Amino acid sequence: MKLSDAESNMKKAVESTQRSFNTIRTGRANASLLDKVIVEYYGSPTPIKSLANISTPDATTITIQPFDRSSLNLIEKAISLSDVGLTPNNDGSMIRLNIPPLTSDRRKELVKIAAKYAEEGKVSIRNIRRDAVDSIRKQEKNSELPKDEARDLQESVQKLTDKYIARVDELLAEKEKDITTV
Repeated sequence: MKLSDAESNMKKAVESTQRSFNTIRTGRANASLLDKVIVEYYGSPTPIKSLANISTPDATTITIQPFDRSSLNLIEKAISLSDVGLTPNNDGSMIRLNIPPLTSDRRKELVKIAAKYAEEGKVSIRNIRRDAVDSIRKQEKNSELPKDEARDLQESVQKLTDKYIARVDELLAEKEKDITTV
């Protein structure tokens, strides 16, 4: 594994963590809250954003306007069954989701969920580091790399790991601030 491959994979791990953070609601309307909601549409699982136009007209409302009006009830059912924690209001042509203000207990739960996502991201980064270091050691063992060069590469991998774990920590701090700000 090359150093550039390890860095690329670590960037992807950070991006994945960021996407996970985006699915946590912070008391403000955000269309990405619905990213994980899947609708059974004509027998195949389909993300809501493929079936409807999702918008946020104000800070406490998400509106979902389906491209095909016959999918309205399917979308409403999928939202009700999901873990989003919002009740859909169907007016016959669109669905409205009202975002209630978060209680302090719910905010604490959401901070814990964010911390769990951050830890998953860090584990992923550490796994990438482990794979890269194993690869370097294998090359050293097979006499493809001199010892000092292998040591330098391992140090570089560790610096990359530290950098991307720090980035995940920054993202977590931002998300915690978003969640706890009333």
